Amino acid sequence: QVQLVVSGGALVQPGGSLILSCAASGSILSISSMAWYRQAPGQGRELVARITTGGSTNYAASVKGRFTISGANAQNTGYLQMNSLKPEDTADYYCNAIVRDTVRMGSFSYWGQGTQVTVSS
Repeated sequence: QVQLVVSGGALVQPGGSLILSCAASGSILSISSMAWYRQAPGQGRELVARITTGGSTNYAASVKGRFTISGANAQNTGYLQMNSLKPEDTADYYCNAIVRDTVRMGSFSYWGQGTQVTVSS
């Protein structure tokens, strides 16, 4: 099986920065893509950013220019650099990875646990 461990959430003041990390481990042959989603209280889960193995990225309009996603490195860890944070960025952030799984013999979607980001003065 594959596990994704997310860390880095915190309380930060408006205008501040945070780095979220997503560490994948387990029966990983390769990671095709990695993405970050967020879910604010009372709202649905939305895509924040995605990166593919080839380096193609896409961002939600609300974070473009402020957030930067990096794909899984040699340690199978990806990151979301968040700058110029706003109160509306407050949410639980989740990592998702499409993994070629050596045990299940195919590509599957895996989710990490959420990490809370609160932007408030």
